[in-house]
Amino acid sequence: MTWKLNTTHPEAGDLVQLVGLRHKHFIFNVTPGAEFGTHRGIIKHDDLIGQPWGSQVFSHMGSPFFLLQPSLADVLNELPRNTQILYPKDIGFLLVTMGIGTGQRVLEAGTGSGSMSTALAFSVGPTGKVISYEQRPEMQNLARKNLQRLGMEERVELKLGNIADGIEETNVDAFFLDVPNPYDYIGQVRAALKPGGFFSSILPTFNQVEKLLYALRRHQFAFIEVCEVLLRYYKPEPSRLRPTDRMVAHTGFLIFARRIDLSQDPRLTDLLAEQNLIAEAEPTPDDPAEEL
Repeated sequence: MTWKLNTTHPEAGDLVQLVGLRHKHFIFNVTPGAEFGTHRGIIKHDDLIGQPWGSQVFSHMGSPFFLLQPSLADVLNELPRNTQILYPKDIGFLLVTMGIGTGQRVLEAGTGSGSMSTALAFSVGPTGKVISYEQRPEMQNLARKNLQRLGMEERVELKLGNIADGIEETNVDAFFLDVPNPYDYIGQVRAALKPGGFFSSILPTFNQVEKLLYALRRHQFAFIEVCEVLLRYYKPEPSRLRPTDRMVAHTGFLIFARRIDLSQDPRLTDLLAEQNLIAEAEPTPDDPAEEL
């Protein structure tokens, strides 16, 4: 079973998307002799195999569907999950900002249902490698099934364990940390990243981000950025173009940083100050500023 984006028509085992009335869509792998049932009728898989992508097909009730290749966003939104997955709006910005591309070695901690693992595997291509750590066996098994369905399992090495116990890999190109307490593992992240390597994490609340920022400065990370991505769609009607009634607002804060190595050269003072890398104490519960 494979997910292909460089073909002209589906073959047996390929992942396909059917889009019907009111944009109702279904994603599944085509199997010779099988049938797919919808509320608008049954479609035979044999009627899909060999049809050009973008063509129109009909159920036994005459309901129309378009036969399409699912995009990465479509696939991620439809992944079976036990936990909340990352939104495509966040994943896309993460991949671009971290410079994820063909042939890279990328580490991930917190596999979850495998949505980010899938996106990373898609981006590093057949010559790259994603290594993903997860503590929960049931989550790792679900992620493995999702990757196998897409034909991505060979690009991802799934490891069961706690990164607090150490990380075997070194000199990786990028590290994505998706755990509730990333600030506790920045030492391990630094040891795994190559000099200048990319770090990123996602967190839902301000207080978690604050702790992470202090940890990143302690462990000599610079060029730190914090942002969020808000997505608003518009109704694609030329005569009455306006925003849709709902938007995808705050889903999490995205934190980016680069591993750097400091020298003792006094000429670095200005740059260190600019990057907030001159010694800065963390506030304590007795700090008067905390009471304001």
